[in-house]
Amino acid sequence: MIRLSTGRPRRIALLAAHCDDIAIGAGGSLLTLCGANPGVRVDALVLTGGGTPREDEEHAALAAFCTGADLRVTVGKLPDGRLPAHWEEAKAAVEELRSRTDPELIFAPNTLDAHQDHRGLAELVPQVFRDHLALGYEIVKWDGDLGRPTVYQPLADEIAEEKVRLLHAHYPSQRERPWYDREAFLGLARIRGIECKSRYAEAFHGTKLTLDLAGG
Repeated sequence: MIRLSTGRPRRIALLAAHCDDIAIGAGGSLLTLCGANPGVRVDALVLTGGGTPREDEEHAALAAFCTGADLRVTVGKLPDGRLPAHWEEAKAAVEELRSRTDPELIFAPNTLDAHQDHRGLAELVPQVFRDHLALGYEIVKWDGDLGRPTVYQPLADEIAEEKVRLLHAHYPSQRERPWYDREAFLGLARIRGIECKSRYAEAFHGTKLTLDLAGG
């Protein structure tokens, strides 16, 4: 297992098709990063859920996951489950985010995700953020699309537990879903932890990575 460090990024961007996607896919990493990097600027864009109770859930949840950060959250009003038919509006929203931030690190969906909204957004990210480190998070669901990620963020036990607590505290609209439970979230984190010689971890799909072997 090779360990590389991104340093402590001062600007990150979070992209999601739906409220709760970011917290499920990268909540532990956000707790880790923001806890070690007070004042980091976090720009979050969620394409659906605006004007509904889910928007309130998302604002409260991301504030909890990004404690101490300079957080700006935008929740759009595109239709859930129909993002491929609203490609122009989705791309415009991502471009607007790009116009106001130049992140050192991006968390977004991954292109292997079976959900059409997630996958569509994942395909937009490299079109707009063309020279950025983007990590594609995974979301456990009935589609059975979990693959073989290549990037891991180990999670301390208390971070993994806090992630699960915050997910249940801040997204009451999702609690009745059959896959939305402690066993699912910690179970996947445990499997990803095994894969990177840790107890718990979150895993991501990397796209392009440029090396600087001369250390310049």
